[in-house]
Amino acid sequence: MQRLKTEYQDKSGLELAQICARVALDAKAEDVVILDVTGISSFTDYFVIMSGRSTRHVQGLAETIEHAMRSKRINTSHAEGLQEGMWVLLDFNDVVVHIFYHEQRSFYDLEGLWHDAKKIDIAES
Repeated sequence: MQRLKTEYQDKSGLELAQICARVALDAKAEDVVILDVTGISSFTDYFVIMSGRSTRHVQGLAETIEHAMRSKRINTSHAEGLQEGMWVLLDFNDVVVHIFYHEQRSFYDLEGLWHDAKKIDIAES
């Protein structure tokens, strides 16, 4: 098993969530949001939620984020939905990335479901 690159060993979950969000924005993701679910979720600390314009765009966003994280030797422990491209979930343990086709996002309304979570500014350091 490869070790994390030295510069990423001490990154917090928030910093990893911000990296995912910035990669997504560079790949033209829409409505990117980071939710801090620390203390209200038992399985992760941060959600990164975004929308894609088409199923192919959703798939491309997922592949781009996964590749960017893999290049830092951060691998997903679980990924779902890549084939369909309607809702892709990438689990990086402390960070779970949700990439929705825009119609699916409004249907599942994760921001409403996790309304107690604090929204984090992507640019926050």
